[in-house]
Amino acid sequence: MALKLIFMGTPEFAVPILKSIHNSEHKILCVYTQPPKKKNRGQKIYPSPVQKYAEHYKLKFRCPSDLNEKEYQHIKTLKPEIVIVVAYGKILPKKILDLKNVEFLNIHASLLPKWRGAAPIQRAIMNLDKISGISIMKIVSKLDAGPTLIKSEIPISKETNYEYLSAQMSKLGAIKILEAINLIENKKATFINQDETKATYAKKIEKIEGKITWKENAEKVIAKINALNPNPGSWFSLKGSRIKVLKAVEINQQGRPGEILSKKFVIACQKNAIQILELKKEGKNKMNVQEYTNGNKLEVGTLINE
Repeated sequence: MALKLIFMGTPEFAVPILKSIHNSEHKILCVYTQPPKKKNRGQKIYPSPVQKYAEHYKLKFRCPSDLNEKEYQHIKTLKPEIVIVVAYGKILPKKILDLKNVEFLNIHASLLPKWRGAAPIQRAIMNLDKISGISIMKIVSKLDAGPTLIKSEIPISKETNYEYLSAQMSKLGAIKILEAINLIENKKATFINQDETKATYAKKIEKIEGKITWKENAEKVIAKINALNPNPGSWFSLKGSRIKVLKAVEINQQGRPGEILSKKFVIACQKNAIQILELKKEGKNKMNVQEYTNGNKLEVGTLINE
């Protein structure tokens, strides 16, 4: 028996999950997403990836700037059995969460209660976690604190970056959400309370965090580069120009933190060094290290100031 549901999501991360539900037997009554935003220098208005999907497949959608009384009444009138939230970007008011006979589910990009909050993928990589995953939970008023229905793991390696891990989590979420809906449909859903003593928080990434600190170990510098790729990116300044590091590897070499050790763009950290493989110079397209060194002289022994 198909269930009637509302989907709430905004970024690309949410699209495979929306697609999975759309291709199932279940009926999407309405899609909620953030309003279109101005981007880039031309300030052109762009709809969210979720809105573009909804438009393409002629799904009913709404882009309210606020989940006000009007939206409460609309959701109440639709009478969904489930509301699924995936990186929507808005907190659901208690009045909506209190609607009777509606199950509110959220897909969160961590193994709760670890990394509640805005940037769980980035924080897991930066923290050198070996495992992350997704959690499907019941939404409550407290941020990401609801009891969990499904948790599924994904390993993190030293090469794992944000883009890759985000894509893997999205694919996993697209599979697991159908399992969650099936459990609810068949009245087999068991929600397990989170252990509050183990809760950690993944605060929003600030741009200043992207600045590379050479007094950290190379392992931590690589983790930051991977976690913040592509945005906001990890960077340092050299000869008055900002260089964003897109890809690097750890090298077993020693030197003063911030010292250029090789013309192959090896830079010393507190412990070991990193070798830059891909980068983006301010105002230029991304390039590999060979392309950069062909047009820019690297002086071994130069100390990069923080």
